[in-house]
Amino acid sequence: MRILLIEDDTVLGAAVRDQVADAGQSLDWVTRLDAAGDAMAGAAYDLVLLDLMLPDGRGIGFLKALRARGDVTPVIILTALDQVSDRIEGLNAGADDYLVKPFDLDELSARIGSVARRYAGNPNPIIVHGPLEIDLASRSIRRDGRPVQLTAREWALFEAFLTRPGQLLSRAQLEDKLYAFGAEIESNAIEVHVSRLRKKLGAGVIETERGLGYRLGRP
Repeated sequence: MRILLIEDDTVLGAAVRDQVADAGQSLDWVTRLDAAGDAMAGAAYDLVLLDLMLPDGRGIGFLKALRARGDVTPVIILTALDQVSDRIEGLNAGADDYLVKPFDLDELSARIGSVARRYAGNPNPIIVHGPLEIDLASRSIRRDGRPVQLTAREWALFEAFLTRPGQLLSRAQLEDKLYAFGAEIESNAIEVHVSRLRKKLGAGVIETERGLGYRLGRP
């Protein structure tokens, strides 16, 4: 999952960035709305974390403009504005969730996962795929009843396939899900992670379309 964080509080921004990175996902962090617009014009994001009070304007206006042009990227508002009227305004503007500062980082991770599942069309956190039982909420997998340990990167990659069953994903698309803008990426990083997933979860768990990309294998 690739996330855009729009937040001018450097302490909070760094904490959110580290939380997302620890989950094996990629995050681009900007502190102004104009930079956010540039970022969204240049990359496809799976989720936006949006502060409402920014140096160059209010996040509500940014969100309304996003929805007005038909952009359905999920948005979670992160703000110190805690009045019911503020929540109603944010949700009516098109936000998918509203989290009041200060918040627990683990709660933020849970809300990110919940919004992502809803947009993927499967709000149920439990997925059965062949011999695999996958709990998206606890980020755990059992294969034939036995637990399987994945690294954060391996989980993030496998989750990208789970949320897009049947869809062919190119190496570039998968790199975008795992690495922030400007990160150094080994040329064979995706191939290495795919190979490790096959060893842990089964040889057919991910199919290769040579020269095109990868997709989730049939159960």
